[in-house]
Formats: sequence, structure tokens, C-alpha cells
Amino acid sequence: MEEQEEEFKKRLIEALNIEINNCKKCDLWKTRNKPLVGDGSINAEIMIVGESPGYYEDLQGKAFVGEAGKILDELLDLVNLERKDIYITNVLKCHPPRNHNPNRQEVYSCIGYLYKQIDIIKPRIIITLGKFASKEVFNKFNLEFTRISELHGRVYEVKTFFGNIKIIPLYHPAVACYHNEMLRVLKEDFKKLKSILNN
Repeated sequence: MEEQEEEFKKRLIEALNIEINNCKKCDLWKTRNKPLVGDGSINAEIMIVGESPGYYEDLQGKAFVGEAGKILDELLDLVNLERKDIYITNVLKCHPPRNHNPNRQEVYSCIGYLYKQIDIIKPRIIITLGKFASKEVFNKFNLEFTRISELHGRVYEVKTFFGNIKIIPLYHPAVACYHNEMLRVLKEDFKKLKSILNN
């Protein structure tokens, strides 16, 4: 039964991959190199949601390969996790030129893909990185979003058709590239994930 379920998930993700590669719902398809559907295990209990692929992610078609990716790897190491244990995706699947903040039309055009990924992967825990990712995931589950500075590190539990999910909003690892003291905050918040996994 588990093998059948995994095969079904694979087919759904592959179909979604094709759909995203052919997507022209907003103008980002004109400037992207490679859309980034997601990275990692389709059987992961933990899903990490970022904002959008950056310059290097766009070139390589892989999630978190720049400086922020090194910080994410450090955080995962802190809780004895590897990338192969989790599934990483973004609100936007295409790189916005000059890393501009996602606009409403881009988010509206793309957000359905993230919702499909959540339904396919069925994670137990969703970690949202930064205010944009947190706001969109909060919207999906009818949670009130205020500021990432107020919400980071808290654990929110929501009910879905496939069971309960814990949502943990965090600062985006990129903030630690510019403000060294934020790495300490990220590490403290990430430790909460460890206690959840241990339970």
C-alpha cells in the first residue's frame, strides 16, 4: 500500500512539474531560466516554504543554493536533518527579476501550485521562511498574519483533511547574511522543531 501511495505521489508531482514548466499565468515565465517546483523527499514530514527562487536557484533549478542556503543547511544540521529528509518549495516557482517582492498578480497566479504541493506531500510540519511565505500559508489556513517579528518561532496547529499540521513561521535565513545577530534568533526558533520531532 505504501509503495502504491508513493507511486501515486510521484505521478502527481511529475504532472505538477510539467504544468509549472508550461505555465504562462504571469510574466515571470518570460525571464526565468528554470522554474523551481520543489526539492527533496515527496514523503517528507517537514515542508519548508520560501518566497521565490533567487538568481542562483534560477540558474540551477535547485532550492537554497546561495548564501541563505548555507545558513539553512546549518539550521538543519542543528536538528539533525538533511535536505533529503525534507521537502523545500516556494510561494513563487519562478525567479522575479532583480529579486523584486512578489506582487499580487504573481502570487495569485502561482499560489495554487503551493496548495497542490501541500495536498500531495501531506506534511506534518510546515516551516515558513520570511513574511511573504508566512503570510500566504497563514492565508491558506485562515490564520491571522501580523508581522514576522511578532510571530516567528511560534507553533500554530491547523486541521486538514489529511490530519493536523503544525506551522512554524521563521525569519528568512537571508536576514542572517546581513545581520549576524539574527542567526542566533533563527537557531533558537529552529530548536522548537527539534522538540516537536522528538515528541
